[in-house]
Amino acid sequence: MEDELRPKYDLKRLKVRRLGPERSSFGETTVRLDPDVAAIFPSAEAVNEALRFLIRVTYDNQSLLSKPPEPEPKAVDG
Repeated sequence: MEDELRPKYDLKRLKVRRLGPERSSFGETTVRLDPDVAAIFPSAEAVNEALRFLIRVTYDNQSLLSKPPEPEPKAVDG
């Protein structure tokens, strides 16, 4: 049986990743999207871009709401 593995790959040096609760984390958080939401986004980058935009809009709106209203200019009698 022939395989397509190139000779430069040393299978003895490969690290095997365990599955299950004992496996090491890659340091990333995984979020599962519902199918209807996932259908809108073509990639993880698109999801992140949309969420960053939403965060920016939310912060901008909160800063507008937290500012006290500016006083209206007083009319000057001449």
